[in-house]
Amino acid sequence: MLQPKRVKYRRPHGISYEGKSKAGNEIAFGEFGLQAVTGGWINDRQIESARIVLSRYTQRSGQIWIRIFPHLGKTKKPAEVRMGSGKGNPDSWVAVVKTNRIMFEIGGVAEKEAREALRLAAYKLPVKCKVIAKEVEGEKL
Repeated sequence: MLQPKRVKYRRPHGISYEGKSKAGNEIAFGEFGLQAVTGGWINDRQIESARIVLSRYTQRSGQIWIRIFPHLGKTKKPAEVRMGSGKGNPDSWVAVVKTNRIMFEIGGVAEKEAREALRLAAYKLPVKCKVIAKEVEGEKL
């Protein structure tokens, strides 16, 4: 699973996913991308399952770029523990995804195949998504 090698703080505060993404909202590497329509936290397992769907559907042809990384550690208290006594231990890692963020990009495959692969990957994610194509000087691919 994806997780950072080291972090500055072990238990960070929750970062808000409200509002629009100010960076990472245009296709930079591939020809087609999966864009978030709503904001949310996406954990490392969900990113990995979407990556597996993309690589399997395209039969490992073309190239896939993952544009999000789970930097934020989410904490959780153990089961049946009384309230209080501080914050829980880190449990999982999540990526903060705001509206209009490009999460995955794909290139080197046919348009029909790329759109279908990204549509299937969107089922694995907890945010609403749409498939977009790269624009070249006013034209869509």
